[in-house]
Amino acid sequence: MAAMKKVLLAAAVAALAAFVGHTYLRLKHIMLASRELPVKHLNCHYLQNIECGAEDITILKDGLAFFSSGLKFPEMHSFCDEPGKMYVLNLLHPKPSPVELQIKGELDLSSFNPHGISVYTDETDDNIYVFVVNHPHEASQVEIFRFVAEDTLVHLKTITHPLLHSVNDIVAVGKESFYATNHFSFPNQALHFLTIILAMPMCDVVYYSPSEVRVAAGGIMSGNGINISPDKRYIYVSDILDHEVDVFERKKVEQLEYIKSVGVGSLCDNIEVDHRTGDLWLGCHPNSMKLSNFDPKDPPGSEILKIKNIHSEHPVVSMEYADNGQVIMASTVAAPYEGKLLIGTVFHKALYCDLR
Repeated sequence: MAAMKKVLLAAAVAALAAFVGHTYLRLKHIMLASRELPVKHLNCHYLQNIECGAEDITILKDGLAFFSSGLKFPEMHSFCDEPGKMYVLNLLHPKPSPVELQIKGELDLSSFNPHGISVYTDETDDNIYVFVVNHPHEASQVEIFRFVAEDTLVHLKTITHPLLHSVNDIVAVGKESFYATNHFSFPNQALHFLTIILAMPMCDVVYYSPSEVRVAAGGIMSGNGINISPDKRYIYVSDILDHEVDVFERKKVEQLEYIKSVGVGSLCDNIEVDHRTGDLWLGCHPNSMKLSNFDPKDPPGSEILKIKNIHSEHPVVSMEYADNGQVIMASTVAAPYEGKLLIGTVFHKALYCDLR
């Protein structure tokens, strides 16, 4: 009996050691912890006024660019203590510079913590609605604003729902309707971490409208950026931990049908879509170990990728910009417009680049 107990104990220890070793290797792979990035720069300069990051940027067809800035994320470095802000920039101006948006209405600005954003233009009256993921006190909710004048957002509505428990990004498809990604599979982060270790993709995309809220797609390891094709037929989702962009087709009652995944080889955050070409632009983290364990002597780098012909049998993924953190740290978004490119970050600065 004693000998049997020793055998079982040895087997248990061996199994635990194997599990720990597997977990270590899996996390190292997910975080691309050994990756070093070659430098590939563009003709860029820093945007004025952006000192606390620009986690998400989106641009309208008329050249108006909206920024979210000042995100505070659990266990993530930040250079700023003040609440988050929103900015607007007119890319048609001879010398474009971000202008802070004044926020009116009943919203607690002292805890404003903006994350992913989306903009919807109502074609019936040309009103512009700005959707902002907000994390006040580490909560998860969506704010809807109307853009008025040149520098004002009027707060219209705050949306919360149990299915919107860890919203990362949104794409608006109506004045009060949107798709949203959850970056955790459960509100309990420990359970979510377990799904990562066990390679069980359980995050989802949620569809919200005033009349219904439901899961539109699942099977995602960790949902991050989300956007829509120019013809409004397809939804693109960045599965940041699987290093892929998932393609879904919109079906009846706003259900999403999985089409395919495109490997990108990096931890890609937000997705912006060129409204002319349909190319996808991704702001990525080339080595998220450096992002999690921030060291100013070895800062997290930035990587901008572009996907051409994503719906073809052979999409082309290309690196358009890369930096080792000496110019810009922790890129999250790359927004193109007429030969220009805006690059935003979690907590650092933002770049205005010339693609020509």
